[in-house]
Amino acid sequence: MDLYGRRQEQAALDRILDGARRGDGSALMLWGDPGIGKTALLAYAAESATADFTVLRCRGTRLESGLTFAALHELLWPVADRISTLPEPQVKALRAALGNSGDVADRFLISVAVLTLLSDLAEERPVLLIADDVQWLDEPSAQCLAFVARRLRSEPVGMLLTGHDDPAEGPWEQLAASEVRGLHDDDARLLAQAVAPDADEVVIRRTVRAAAGNPLALQELPTSVAAGDTSAHPLAGERIAVGPRLRRAFRARVERLSAPARTALLLIAADDRSDGNTMCQAGLVLGLDTVAWDEAMHSGLLTTRSDGRICLRHQLMGAVVYEEAPTTDRQAVHRALASVLTGENADELRPWHLAAALETSDGPDEEVACLLEESAHRSWARGGCSTAARALRRAAALSPATDDAARRLAHGAKAAWEAGQADVARDMLERAEGLSSEATVTELSDGLRGLIEFAHGHMENAARQLTRDMERVADPGQAFKLGSMALRAAWAAGHGDLRREALQRLERRLSQGDVPNADLLPLLRTWWTDDQRGGVADQDRAVAPGREALARLSGGSWLLMPPAPLAVAWGIEPELGETLHRGIDELRHTDQVTALAQALAQTLTLDVARGSWILAKANGLEGLRVAREIGDEQLASQYRISLGLMAAPRGDEQTVADLAARTIEMSAPRGVRLLSAAAQWTLGMSALFAGRAEEALDLLIRLTEDGHHAAHPTIALLAAPDTAEAAIQAGQPATAEEQARLLRRWAERSHAAWAVSATHLVQALLASGADAEKQFRLALDVPGAPSRAFPYARTRLLYGEWLRRNRRRIDARTQLAEAAETFRRLDAAPLLARTRAEQELAGQQPRRDSVPARDARAVLTQQELRVARLAAEGLTNREIGTQLLISPRTVGYHLANVFPKLGIVSRADLARVDFEDGLRLMD
Repeated sequence: MDLYGRRQEQAALDRILDGARRGDGSALMLWGDPGIGKTALLAYAAESATADFTVLRCRGTRLESGLTFAALHELLWPVADRISTLPEPQVKALRAALGNSGDVADRFLISVAVLTLLSDLAEERPVLLIADDVQWLDEPSAQCLAFVARRLRSEPVGMLLTGHDDPAEGPWEQLAASEVRGLHDDDARLLAQAVAPDADEVVIRRTVRAAAGNPLALQELPTSVAAGDTSAHPLAGERIAVGPRLRRAFRARVERLSAPARTALLLIAADDRSDGNTMCQAGLVLGLDTVAWDEAMHSGLLTTRSDGRICLRHQLMGAVVYEEAPTTDRQAVHRALASVLTGENADELRPWHLAAALETSDGPDEEVACLLEESAHRSWARGGCSTAARALRRAAALSPATDDAARRLAHGAKAAWEAGQADVARDMLERAEGLSSEATVTELSDGLRGLIEFAHGHMENAARQLTRDMERVADPGQAFKLGSMALRAAWAAGHGDLRREALQRLERRLSQGDVPNADLLPLLRTWWTDDQRGGVADQDRAVAPGREALARLSGGSWLLMPPAPLAVAWGIEPELGETLHRGIDELRHTDQVTALAQALAQTLTLDVARGSWILAKANGLEGLRVAREIGDEQLASQYRISLGLMAAPRGDEQTVADLAARTIEMSAPRGVRLLSAAAQWTLGMSALFAGRAEEALDLLIRLTEDGHHAAHPTIALLAAPDTAEAAIQAGQPATAEEQARLLRRWAERSHAAWAVSATHLVQALLASGADAEKQFRLALDVPGAPSRAFPYARTRLLYGEWLRRNRRRIDARTQLAEAAETFRRLDAAPLLARTRAEQELAGQQPRRDSVPARDARAVLTQQELRVARLAAEGLTNREIGTQLLISPRTVGYHLANVFPKLGIVSRADLARVDFEDGLRLMD
């Protein structure tokens, strides 16, 4: 192709194609003003790839921006026959997205299916994906393509996209981007001369000046100027913004056509998705004959797609044709299209055309509103929540009855919420409440306002709102969920009085009707009645929830189970972990990735407590990425906390500081004291393990300071052993005694092994002589205490230090050696260094190599570790790819790196790798 002044851009496109040929996939966003030449660059790339690539294309359009997965449908149409070769869950998801089935599909699974399909196609030849005008892509398709674009590194796939705006924000923000600027005057002159070779110098000069380097303007304007049509295009004068000039130029060309030909153009501008037969049928309704169609086809404004559909030559032209047409003409065109639509898209397109035909009508139309509502629910079931929200908003505007309008707005708010559009959801709720009572809207939206406040607002407000909504909804099961969320919110806010009030009102509400698992209410009371100030209330000994109770609650929703930090405090992490993992296995079977990320955040806390840090870190980084992708900042902070709890013992102070700062920045203004406190805890641990006891104590003591943004009783309880150790090292035994009393009260109530062991440990640190040793031994001998490897090793270290100071060096060596082995396995560098120093003082030569020489190469990336662990469990590449949201080819790429690093040659050898102890090969 002849492109003027685009050598730099062409070189960038060539690099994308060459990389894909080598198996190094990448994506590039070209952005700039309309008409600046982005589409021409895509055409250059497509032509360059024709010989050896599979080229798939789609383009965003104004009309289809509201149709769920419209762009994905266009993109995959040439390879639709290959969908059936995917794993069954992915086949169902992708077919649902394309409207070929009524199944409900998770949008992440749809994205994984597209990635797998592309990887399969790339086995045969490289693939080039082209998406033009992404600013008009429907939201589900845009999210899907953004998902794929971030995972192309090891695939023979190139992706090129164009848009009008800088992709610094939104779904494309992580992609490489290049702004396409206007042509220099010399190149612009060459293009203008090529377009109008007979134009004189005056015309060329005026055209170059008016176009301001815009190639589309340079192509459109010279013919008008050369024809002497200067009155329609005010080209005299200096540089003027391209937009108005292009509009005038396009409008002038359209106005030269006859009225019937202009109607034909408007028909195509109103719907460039329908096929030629539909257009002809709609044209007959409008009275168009072959003469009108011939004139339109020969106007130079139309082109034919590869699939045979006719469209305007450029999207900007379509916008001008549509917007400049009289309202009555637009309405007539939409009515004609609605009357003739048939086929798979008819049910989805017809309601929108009928609604557009009512553009200026102030009157209601219940029939159209019903059609839009039905279309919305179909889109919703296919994962198109934003499309459903728009349809329901329009349906509400057309509703004759205010009750129907309120219902549609409330349901639309739920759809917008699920699409991650919290502001839109709030606005629709407010509109619904303006038409109906707040109580009715609460019922219709299943208590959405409180859930929005929980995720994006202030936590105390969320607790109060959820408590009120719990009493308004009619369904007891939904009331149970909202009440449980209210308890969570009050607990996360660190507000004991508010939590007790929510619990009392939940008990009253559940007594009014049958509720599933209502007999477990006493157990809920046990979980949520701890005294935030003193640790526990004065009451009879409570019984920790058991496996059966957790399993029963998980059947309703995992949100009904105790949050992970509370479960850790109760010492029931094995039971909760088992229940969660069963649910996770089911989620993985159905590939509901969003719910999976939420459940994994809970299990990650349990894994950290149990000392399974290698896999926990890999899962934490992956979960953090997914949480960002689904836009859940609170969930992302939960992953940050878990990563910080591992980084602190490992001496990575910068990581701890960064993670804590990001968490507090999010949580403090919203009153999420749970997360602020957990971040504060990681900072305190980091200082303690670095030997700065006074700084650590100053940080940790805030966890019990009334009014502090990081004061939270559950976190203060879990951090009590650290606070006590810091206090003793800082010479403040009275503070340590307070922590001992806190731990003792909790141990007496919960009987949690960790609390009993920690109570003895702190008493040992405060005692002297034989009593200190007795308490150390009791701490180590608590049944179940060794299951938490890190605190158990710390107890051994502190006991070993005490033994060494009391000149019992041989006894000290045993404790120190065991502690060192655990710290080595967990990569807890500061504590390992401290232990080794004690070993030397005890006359023992410490082990210096952290791993055997054979394993020195075994430094896996986090993704390699996750892939290797799943492969060792016997999962296939496709199964691994589905879980990790990568393609099977990428799985193979990672395994190819894993084998030489571990010194193995096959997947069978992975079963012999000890993933919990330095990645050693077991005999």
